[in-house]
Amino acid sequence: MLNKLGFDLWADGYDKTVQVSEENGVYPFAGYRTILNTIFNEVMEKENARVLDIGFGTGVLTSKLYESGYHIDGIDFSERMIALAQPKMPKANLIEWNIANGLPAELKRKKYEYIVSTYALHHLTDAEKVSFIKELLPLLTDGGKILIGDIAFETRRQLEDCKKDSKGFWDDDEFYFVFNEIGSDLEDSCKLEFLPISHCGGVIEVTKK
Repeated sequence: MLNKLGFDLWADGYDKTVQVSEENGVYPFAGYRTILNTIFNEVMEKENARVLDIGFGTGVLTSKLYESGYHIDGIDFSERMIALAQPKMPKANLIEWNIANGLPAELKRKKYEYIVSTYALHHLTDAEKVSFIKELLPLLTDGGKILIGDIAFETRRQLEDCKKDSKGFWDDDEFYFVFNEIGSDLEDSCKLEFLPISHCGGVIEVTKK
């Protein structure tokens, strides 16, 4: 897994790396554009919503929402990613922060119709994901949603099959979503649904009970 410096160095070539993986339909970014479009279209159902983007990167998704009139707060731990994203959405509140430390105090006082995260939460361990999602739930308005687009699988078997097929490229330092496992861990706290998009990616929708 890349550290903060690694992401700073990767930032300028990040979008190209994603594009190559997506166009070839291979791990880790197969289905990337469809995943982002799925989240974008869901958020667009509610005009002028308040959106928190966790791990916004170069702003591919968030800048489109910003251009459509949405109120954006964002977290990313790469200073360079923020430098690339901020000019695309100059009035957005973009915060340099490591989600391994939870949420910044200033965000805990806010409410959002949507909390989105694309290809960021796999840097947290499975236990950290559960804790972090529980920390996000109080930030949702009534009817609000958490939309997570990421490397994700329905079952552990599907993950292991992808790992075998992607030998030589697989990142053992990342922790990918296994929906039936995280769903079980969170079943007492919230409702989850999974929309598979590709063999290695999909969208998880989280709502309060």
